[in-house]
Amino acid sequence: MMLKKIFRFMRNLICITGLIIMSPFLLFATLVIILEDGIPVFFIQERVGKNNKTFKIIKIRTLKKDAPNTGTHQLDQKYQLICGKLFRKIKLDEFPQLINVIKGDINLIGPRPGLISQTELTKTRSAKGIYEIKPGITGLSQVLGYDMSDPIKLAEIDKLYIENQSIYIDFLILIGTFVKFPKNYLIKYVK
Repeated sequence: MMLKKIFRFMRNLICITGLIIMSPFLLFATLVIILEDGIPVFFIQERVGKNNKTFKIIKIRTLKKDAPNTGTHQLDQKYQLICGKLFRKIKLDEFPQLINVIKGDINLIGPRPGLISQTELTKTRSAKGIYEIKPGITGLSQVLGYDMSDPIKLAEIDKLYIENQSIYIDFLILIGTFVKFPKNYLIKYVK
């Protein structure tokens, strides 16, 4: 019990430090989004988390206000903000999710939480026991280049992660989120 409290404290300290370090960049993103498309700056959306419970994820908005509430892989490029392309590329839009980590909704590493409307993904993940762990800001599927457009493959990769989860693999996924390295390099540790 004490070890869990220490781990939670360290995790929250890392998240708060990350938010403080990133605050000038988040402020810059706020100003650019307001200039390009007005407010709101943050994008809050319901996602499916551990034990199929829903929670509200917090991200920097990278799409226009009139964009449909669906997966990004299903959207036309016309809905993407000009600044949003850059923010997504450098992962700046993901940093507000550190608040979700502090709240206990998600972890830093784990299967990416899907939308409530992605029923096929939810069904496939439920069958593979993916919802037995907390989702993450980033995960093995994303580092390997799989998005939510292929729910079956995504659930397979998520299951592979769960079966092989370790501090070392989480470290590789975290690094792989920002630095691209060959798929084979990471996949050899989870087979």
